[in-house]
Amino acid sequence: MDFGFVFFGDVNIAPTVGLAEKRGFSHAWLYDSQMLTSDVYAALALSAVQTKKIFLGPGVTNPMSRIAPLTACSIASINALAPGRTILGIGTGNTARRTLGMPAARLEVLREHVRVCRDLLSGKTTQYQEGERRRMIKFLNPKSGAINLQKKVPIYIAASGPKTLELAGEIADGVILFGAVSPSLIHFCMDHVRAGAERAKRNPKNIYTLCMTAFHLTEPGEKLETSRVRKAVGPFVTSSSNIFAFSCPDPQALPADLRKDLVAFKNAYRVPDEPIETRHLKMYSEYLQGFKKEHEALVSEKMIRATTLTGTREEVMDSIRAMQKAGMKQVAIQAVTDPRETIESFSKAVIKRWK
Repeated sequence: MDFGFVFFGDVNIAPTVGLAEKRGFSHAWLYDSQMLTSDVYAALALSAVQTKKIFLGPGVTNPMSRIAPLTACSIASINALAPGRTILGIGTGNTARRTLGMPAARLEVLREHVRVCRDLLSGKTTQYQEGERRRMIKFLNPKSGAINLQKKVPIYIAASGPKTLELAGEIADGVILFGAVSPSLIHFCMDHVRAGAERAKRNPKNIYTLCMTAFHLTEPGEKLETSRVRKAVGPFVTSSSNIFAFSCPDPQALPADLRKDLVAFKNAYRVPDEPIETRHLKMYSEYLQGFKKEHEALVSEKMIRATTLTGTREEVMDSIRAMQKAGMKQVAIQAVTDPRETIESFSKAVIKRWK
């Protein structure tokens, strides 16, 4: 099992990424959400020059924030700074787009974006289209040292809904899940990834699968439905559950044991009385960083355990072993509160004791 860490894409985060590397984390994923934090590639560049072995990538970018040639150039530039340890994580842009009040990208847009990026990163000449104009493009100075095309940049797709999961299984080198900790959520995700892979005549076992989740250690006998626990993991529970609910137009597709609980999160971010031009400004204030009182009833012990690694050290270790058995190859921890404290806590409780 690999252990990653998820950071906000802050230009001041590089020293903390360096700490994660020292404490045994293998991957650092930086959020790309332009209305919440810094430019992700600036943050990745600074992290690259302050680290030596940790894998780096946006976790995740999307096809609407940048055109595909720019995405490819940006990640190839990071690959020049961190050769062979750069990964392109991409999705439909749930957070980045919603914080603009805009919809996530359509799957056909994501598919085409990935195709163009993969071709360019492979040194190919490929077709690129804007509107009715179609042109053939390629990197014109691939040996300049400004970008690195010699070391492969894998492309991982972030997914929660059936169609996106199947697309990931069809075309991605890896799939990024959010909050898929419970066995039923893992099987739901993996079944759709497998379906996409088999449709494309790919071996699903060759697709690297990771889960981003939150982490909090409790004392033996400590209850999970407390303000302390909800503050530590509640924003992630709400976000990941909301995305699961939104990504499944047919609720019957969701795991039966969690269906009702997940659907309840569909309206977690709603301010219907606000004007449509500005409602997203209130909906996503403190997104993934502050716990809102109105989410308290939704964030139950059941959902905390289903979507996060919360509990005693033994309970957390048991959950990770179960995730590994189900096919997960990486657990990536997103700190809601203090990243450095979470890095130290997870490293001491899990990484140093993992066998």
